[in-house]
Amino acid sequence: MRLLVSNDDGIFAPGLRALANTLAQAGHEVTVVAPDRERSATGHGLTLHKPIRVESVTGFFHPTVTAWACSGTPADCVKLALGRLLPHPPDLVVAGINQGQNLGTDILYSGTVSAAMEGLFENIPGVAFSLASYTEPEFTVARRFAAGLIRQLAHQPLPGAILLNVNIPAVAAPDIAGVCLTRQGVRRYTDQFDERTDPRGRTYYWLAGTAVEDEPEAADGAYTGSFPTDVATVKSNKISITPLRYNLTDAPGLDTLATWSGLNQGLYWLKD
Repeated sequence: MRLLVSNDDGIFAPGLRALANTLAQAGHEVTVVAPDRERSATGHGLTLHKPIRVESVTGFFHPTVTAWACSGTPADCVKLALGRLLPHPPDLVVAGINQGQNLGTDILYSGTVSAAMEGLFENIPGVAFSLASYTEPEFTVARRFAAGLIRQLAHQPLPGAILLNVNIPAVAAPDIAGVCLTRQGVRRYTDQFDERTDPRGRTYYWLAGTAVEDEPEAADGAYTGSFPTDVATVKSNKISITPLRYNLTDAPGLDTLATWSGLNQGLYWLKD
């Protein structure tokens, strides 16, 4: 398969190298276009008011991997790759392996998920891989699972423009309790901002916070069905696979709002 690989941890992140090299060794045609520095939590941010520069990277990845360091965001990297750098569209956009989980509502901020999501805008499916630890640098389980999943997708492609958000617990292979299809959960935080004082006596704030892990099953009132949340699944040492799409339309909400008779008279409100 032709694979475009990116991330938000930067071009020299060990998770990116582990993923790209593993996929190249499996026989895939791998091109890496990744930020030249840490770009975590940039979401779908784009660079609009300054130039985007790229530089070839050699000697860091498997010899068959073509790699570029990009001065932009993860979304910039994928857009630029699809629009200019790649001679042919990839079969799949793959992001990761991220150092840290991307679960629940955190995916709305994730540069990793956003990188893979950019492919969906061009009808190219994607997969985002994350290791559920911010400190554990061992990517063996994650990269092996990634290789297996990509191999599966080569024989059984995704049905349309779908993004699989995959989170792998940071445990040894014998301790992985299974693999689950999941729905997006909710991640809330306590004490989100740490208030501090600089040497000049001025107050500043540092975004911090502790995740609330005891998430109610239906906290957001969303569809529950028989699928567990990604948050609960990873907590139980199971690999979570959540299918995502970029259309955020609330279909039940549309049906409810359609019954509001006042909306049909909306133009009259402008005359008040």
